[in-house]
Amino acid sequence: MRELIGGGRRLDGRSLDENRLLDIDINVIQKANGSAWVKLGNTEVIAGVKVETGEPFEGLEDKGALIVSAEVLPTASPHVEPGPPDEETIELARVVDRGIRESEMLALDKLVLIPGKIVYTVFVDCSILNMDGNLFDATSYAVVLALSTSKFPIFEIKNDKVSDTGKVQDPPIGTVPISTTFARIGDSLLLDPSMEEEACMDARITITTNSNGEYTAIQKGSNGFLTIEQIKEAAKIAQSKGAELRQKFIGLISNGK
Repeated sequence: MRELIGGGRRLDGRSLDENRLLDIDINVIQKANGSAWVKLGNTEVIAGVKVETGEPFEGLEDKGALIVSAEVLPTASPHVEPGPPDEETIELARVVDRGIRESEMLALDKLVLIPGKIVYTVFVDCSILNMDGNLFDATSYAVVLALSTSKFPIFEIKNDKVSDTGKVQDPPIGTVPISTTFARIGDSLLLDPSMEEEACMDARITITTNSNGEYTAIQKGSNGFLTIEQIKEAAKIAQSKGAELRQKFIGLISNGK
């Protein structure tokens, strides 16, 4: 693998800055407020949105609550065992959550019913159906599409009690964040690493950009290092690839609504 990468090639025939084939379907869970299925290469993820009401987080009394969780199903890989989420799954949920939250994709300040008491609580549950590398981007894409095409119930307050009007509304979406993950193997950066490439990588970096091409979150993973030039290279590719994917997502979102 390292010999091929040194010559600018990969095992699956892609160039170093080429994504795998991306397949998407939305509104795949009828009982959810929103949902999306994403297949990136052979990595498959499904995300479902559930909207309820609850108390705001401490220190964020003027904002709704967003909670992203992830679960790798035992059937997703022979290396996964049933049980509580491991450290890698917890990291996955946190990195995806951070990319969504820091981009301010969802205007949480518009999801307040009674400041300090009752707010919208948005749960996004992600299930990994098949593992074949780069869970970060595949999961992030599923979350972004599920949220963007969801329908939030309209709640009203009567006598300090919440009631569901039975009507729905579009969520307050402000931007479409795109996550872009790279693996460093030797002196080369590989966009959208496969499972085999992740097994050989020296370091990993995930960069999220918003609709303006601005960087909203960066997360380094693995024990290895990245040079300043490698980070700059990854950031430049993240902007261009993010713009390409975003146009595709916006078209899907418009049709999905």
